[in-house]
Amino acid sequence: MEEQELAERCRRGDNLARKELYECYAGRMFGVCLRYAGDQETAQDLMHDGFLKLFSSFDKFTWRGEGSLRAWMERVMVNTVLLYLRKNDILNHSLALESVPEVYEEPEDASIDVIPQKVLMQFIRELPTGYRTVFNLYVFEEKSHKEIAQLLGINEKSSASQLTRAKAALAAKVCEWMKKNN
Repeated sequence: MEEQELAERCRRGDNLARKELYECYAGRMFGVCLRYAGDQETAQDLMHDGFLKLFSSFDKFTWRGEGSLRAWMERVMVNTVLLYLRKNDILNHSLALESVPEVYEEPEDASIDVIPQKVLMQFIRELPTGYRTVFNLYVFEEKSHKEIAQLLGINEKSSASQLTRAKAALAAKVCEWMKKNN
């Protein structure tokens, strides 16, 4: 089924279309939730919550061309996870990596290219929640520090600092992986 037709049928409450939507996009939406949640069980719960929100809010979706449905769904999933993190005060209780310097040496692009994507995503999931959330919003959602600060209720400098520390932690993990696997 075409994306536009699928969206329209979901808007009308067609359960077969909803099932198809879930089957087509559950894997990708789970990946989005996992990037933020850090553990599979929480990500699974959040993905299901996100789909319930999607199904009840199709009247808010506007078709803007191929890919617009997926983009809208991803925004709903990210917002579902952020709401969960704020509601449960997880962002404020994440552990700081005091040993992570704000100045670090970035690995070369060529060395990063040899690391399997699954390994890189695991490195991201292992970051403390605050670092992981800021990193994901900045890198994957392409949000500015101002937007991140508004979304998370923090100041822009805190967002920038957490991003830098996340990158430093990831750089250290990449370098360590490279030493062990080359």
